Amino acid sequence: MAKFKKNRIDVITMGCSKNLVDSEQLMKRLESLGYEAHHDSDNVRGEIVVVNTCGFIGDAKEESINMILQLLEAKGEGQIGKLYVMGCLSERYLSDLKSELPDVDGFYGKFDWNKIVDALEAEKQQKCSALNWERKLTTPPYSAYIKISEGCNRFCAYCAIPLITGRHKSRPIDEIESEVKALVAEGVKEFNIIAQDLSAYGSDLYGKLMLPELIEKIAQIEGVEWVRLHYAYPVDFPWEVLEVMKRYNNVCNYLDIALQHIADPVLTNMRRHITKEETLKVIEKIRSIVPDIKLRTTLMVGFPGETEEAFKELVDFVREVKFDRMGAFTYSEEDDTWAQRHLSDDIPQEVKQERLDILMAAQEDVALSLNEQMIGQCVKVIVDRIEGDRYVGRTQWDSPEVDPEVYFPINDTDYDEGDFVMVRLTQAYPYELEGELV
Repeated sequence: MAKFKKNRIDVITMGCSKNLVDSEQLMKRLESLGYEAHHDSDNVRGEIVVVNTCGFIGDAKEESINMILQLLEAKGEGQIGKLYVMGCLSERYLSDLKSELPDVDGFYGKFDWNKIVDALEAEKQQKCSALNWERKLTTPPYSAYIKISEGCNRFCAYCAIPLITGRHKSRPIDEIESEVKALVAEGVKEFNIIAQDLSAYGSDLYGKLMLPELIEKIAQIEGVEWVRLHYAYPVDFPWEVLEVMKRYNNVCNYLDIALQHIADPVLTNMRRHITKEETLKVIEKIRSIVPDIKLRTTLMVGFPGETEEAFKELVDFVREVKFDRMGAFTYSEEDDTWAQRHLSDDIPQEVKQERLDILMAAQEDVALSLNEQMIGQCVKVIVDRIEGDRYVGRTQWDSPEVDPEVYFPINDTDYDEGDFVMVRLTQAYPYELEGELV
């Protein structure tokens, strides 16, 4: 006898927050057909299971494949019914996956996953009533990601994203406004704006960079408490968005801008279309316009041809520029990218890992120093959860899951998740802060 639960659908999301939005939209549409939708459950037992895969780097691809294999085993044992695969991995390797994993009931790419809904509509003999942008939130009910575009036109040497997602395609401003207003009506207060390339927003649809206009319209919507910007590109940056940030208190003084490296030879090989001098000027200008902005960046070590001198230049850059938030990863050769076709992956993995450890140790020192400077400040914090006798929250400068958290005692207080409180910071660590309620 089958062990799976009829009319239940489990959706498992691998990879980034942009994939998460797709999963949420799928779940909303399936629930409108009468299915019971679950996300990343610890007990997957759906009549239908959908894996939304990641195909960005080697480790992420391997993780997605392992999840599919694990679910195929569960299917063979009758613990789940049908298994569908969607997302970036199947967008890029569709024919290979079909031939190697014939027991998967259906493969869908990054953009045609709605065919899952079409098939189930036919089976249910009813139409999905959800609008295209409607979704079932898997994030806390007060926080949501807003995906404003797909794709990228930059074609950096190492990056497979344009091969997966295609050219940059912006969503219309009025559609995004409608989505934000609907989410506010559901109780969402915090909006993390995401895209492969925020900087290019609007260039395809309106013929000019429209991120400033979009963010201003979002900031003017009543009930929007925090708006945070993720994944800008340093070239052709829409500078007016910083003026919007200054004008509106609910636009967080925070910018996630991936820089990847600083040594000119490496930047050239990466095809980043920017020099060290230009990068430093971009950072200086951003900080001059919004002096208390917190910058998050992402850096890469071990790119082909990265010499010891170039790596030292990168470490010095991190120590001198002092990014408030920073992530880093080792180079992973990706199929069909410019780097894979034209450059030799000549740096051993153990050297890449050693460089990564050194770089992150340098950033840890920077992070501790910057956090220590915040001791004594009173900051607005959103409550995320309770751990024992403490609240755990974040400031406007901290994005969910990737940035530091603030811990402060409950005492006799009674706050709910999603409440905003004022906290005086009393203790600093590299990646977290402690404080007390004001």
